[in-house]
Amino acid sequence: QVQLLESGGGLVQPGGSLRLSCDASGDIFNINAMAWYRQAPEKRRELVAEIRSGGSTYYADSVKGRFTISRDNAKNTVYLQMNSLKPEDTAVYYCNVEWGPGLRDYWGQGTQVTVSS
Repeated sequence: QVQLLESGGGLVQPGGSLRLSCDASGDIFNINAMAWYRQAPEKRRELVAEIRSGGSTYYADSVKGRFTISRDNAKNTVYLQMNSLKPEDTAVYYCNVEWGPGLRDYWGQGTQVTVSS
């Protein structure tokens, strides 16, 4: 199993920046990919960014050029640097791990990001 602990959410003004962190522990050696999802009120959870074990990345069109996902393998931590934040980025952000040959999903508890003046 994998345990995930997110941090770094909060309230920020439009145009501001935040960095989210997600610390992974447990059976980290079978992690295929780490990702960030978000869910706004009354909306479906959506994939924001993903980084696979080989280093390739994916970004949703809505965050390309503004968000950067990175991973520190020594610390078993994945980061999401969010710049030029917009009110529509307001959501609960969840860390996700794709694990093992069965592609099992693990989720963090979520961290609130609010972009408002």
